[in-house]
Amino acid sequence: MFKRQLANRHSTARRLAVGLLALGAAVAAVTARAGDFIVYSPYVTQGRSELEFRGSRFQDSDPTVSGSGSYAFSFAHGVTNWWKPEVYFAEYDREPGGSTRLSGYEFENTFQLAPQGKYWADPGFLFSYEHVKAAGEPNVVEFGPLLEKRSGRFDHRLNFIWEKQIGGGASSKYEFRAAYAVDYRVRTAFRPGLEAYYRPDDDASHLGPVINGEIYDMSGHEFGYSVGVLFGLTSTSPNETYVARLEYEF
Repeated sequence: MFKRQLANRHSTARRLAVGLLALGAAVAAVTARAGDFIVYSPYVTQGRSELEFRGSRFQDSDPTVSGSGSYAFSFAHGVTNWWKPEVYFAEYDREPGGSTRLSGYEFENTFQLAPQGKYWADPGFLFSYEHVKAAGEPNVVEFGPLLEKRSGRFDHRLNFIWEKQIGGGASSKYEFRAAYAVDYRVRTAFRPGLEAYYRPDDDASHLGPVINGEIYDMSGHEFGYSVGVLFGLTSTSPNETYVARLEYEF
């Protein structure tokens, strides 16, 4: 009986994972940089590897915006208990009504700065380097603090990220963005919440509901998902931004 229950649970996790991958493919097919719509966690697990998909798509009354978006695929590994490098081996952009094109590659690093629970909020730091594929376009570095606070069934995350162009033709300006997420754990596989994003340099703000969750198989591997819709709060923000994130950790 116990073996049958484990087999059923494993089968359910596999079916849900297939469904989530299909959802991600649908977002990518019609898909803003995907990295702009993620609230990073500072936590690092040594020895843990991760395959990830991120996608975002704009919907707007302006036909020059509606249908545009981006998506990316990455691999990460917890090298130590405080450092997790991540390689985005394919990042794509899609123009409204146009074809999808490879936009670049990215090397991202998450640093956990203290053991979980040592301080009121758990601190981390993000540093990434993006190689832009388009000729004549400058590359980009991003960096900034990551904070997370878990209290009961609630999980709060807050990011402050600065972006700077480097190389030929680079602007001397630093661009800033902030992101916040909160979710409530009904169960591990179902955590509804909200996400908010603020980009003052673009006069862009977004807020909307997101559903997150994790499903584990018999070997302890994890399928994670996050899907949602973000609504523009300013006249320069797209009316709606659809986001999807899928992870497989092992």
